[in-house]
Amino acid sequence: MFKIFDCLRDINFLTVIVRLIFSIICGGAIGLERSYKNRPAGFRTHILVCIGATIACMTGIYLYVNLHFPTDISRLGAQVVSGLGFIGGGTIIVINKKRIKGLTTAAGLWTCGVIGLAIGAGFYEGALIATVLVLIAEIYFSIVGSKISHNDAFGFLLLYDEKEALNQVMRYCKDHRMMISNLEVTGKSEEYDSKYSVILTVRPRKKVKPEQIIGHIRGMKGISGVREVGEF
Repeated sequence: MFKIFDCLRDINFLTVIVRLIFSIICGGAIGLERSYKNRPAGFRTHILVCIGATIACMTGIYLYVNLHFPTDISRLGAQVVSGLGFIGGGTIIVINKKRIKGLTTAAGLWTCGVIGLAIGAGFYEGALIATVLVLIAEIYFSIVGSKISHNDAFGFLLLYDEKEALNQVMRYCKDHRMMISNLEVTGKSEEYDSKYSVILTVRPRKKVKPEQIIGHIRGMKGISGVREVGEF
């Protein structure tokens, strides 16, 4: 693509140094943004991932081209892509109200590793463009994402005497465009005389207060009690 990089495509001492330094620059640029936002994987982690992926890719090329080993050039790189999933999984945590945090950091780590593979293969143009796009996505797209309105999910404990009562509640949620994200059967409640009890987690599509939904469900036939999960 760019002829300026043509002299750096082969594997030799100079290109090894250039690729490793380039991986530090690309990985560090992405890591700086993550460190600024105080994310679990920051500056050093992204640099190490990018360097590791770069040297793994160069090792595969070196074994095949320079040492003439009967091996697949892409094998080490493929293992790096798979292994990055375990590293990224360590940055994903579940916080209050079952909200998941760390997915962007995990995806950034995985992408950073792939950028390192591109650098190790001598695909400098692709690595540079990908780094810029990752930074744009993490810096500017996060602002756009924060402006997208959405309703938080909430859960409530439902106590009822007849099985048909649960069907009514689920039908009510469907008619009012509320997505049921979780249904957990808790068994018979010792605090009440109700035969059945479940915990429902719903996400309304429209802006509505949980008290309004709970108040309507409480008036249904067969329902002996409704409470928000946080109240118990």
